[in-house]
Amino acid sequence: MILKLGRKRFQASITVLIAMVACALLSASKIWAQSPQPAATPAPAFDVASIKPNHGDDNRVMIRATPDGFTANGVSAKFLIEFAYNVKDFQVSGTPGWADSDRYDVDAKMDEATMEAIRKLTPEQAMDQRRLMLQALLAERFKLKVSHSSKELPIYALVVAKNGPKLTQSADTGGGPRPGGPGRMQMNIGGGDITASAMTMSNLADLLGRQLGRKVVDKTELQGRYDFTLHWTPERAAQAPGAPADGGSGSVAPPPDASGPSLFTALQEQLGLKLESQKGPVETLIVDSIEKPSEN
Repeated sequence: MILKLGRKRFQASITVLIAMVACALLSASKIWAQSPQPAATPAPAFDVASIKPNHGDDNRVMIRATPDGFTANGVSAKFLIEFAYNVKDFQVSGTPGWADSDRYDVDAKMDEATMEAIRKLTPEQAMDQRRLMLQALLAERFKLKVSHSSKELPIYALVVAKNGPKLTQSADTGGGPRPGGPGRMQMNIGGGDITASAMTMSNLADLLGRQLGRKVVDKTELQGRYDFTLHWTPERAAQAPGAPADGGSGSVAPPPDASGPSLFTALQEQLGLKLESQKGPVETLIVDSIEKPSEN
């Protein structure tokens, strides 16, 4: 899995290529501390890891899940926390300023036994294990301690619009070991455009949640994977029709001169889907303590 993006994620044009084994930021599964592990899987932990400050000025962020480990360049501690616990920015609180501003390069490797055990897992199980391993690394090197809570907050439900979906079922949904191979989710994102192939509705819901800064729950009941293209005006993505300006989620009103459809309108007109405002439980992650890592 390789993911590249600018530091202001989704605000500038970016290109993302994600294998289904990665689903790096889009996986709908929830990974928390003390998460159940597949039977016969050893306690997940990287064998060795290097963490160094990144003083580059190119604003690029890269994450790569390799067969023998995990590497990242230009990432913040907060970004690593979001990835490790599979949460979005708005679900994390309590981080000090440096955890969002300081950048690091991470290179972590597994031992042979762990690598062999992960090879026997499904892609989803393998990603769960990698996240748990990153949680352990954060606890060891950043002295990270977290607690969890759930709040009743405004959310969106992704549902099928009145006239039905306008989606094309992905023709090839077979598996394969290679990123970008048959059945592997791929997408390009940039400037209010998404071109996706082999994407599930739960993946789409998670992506929309990151765009909108609010949890989106898949209630479409659409199974399988789909190919589609979606175009919208980014400046208008955060405000639902008829929603209050704050919306309880940091929403802002679209600028008066905005042109083109909002994300809400584009979803309905182009994909036959709709976002409905609701309230529901949202898992939150509280950072109780964290320290800057010693360089090695």
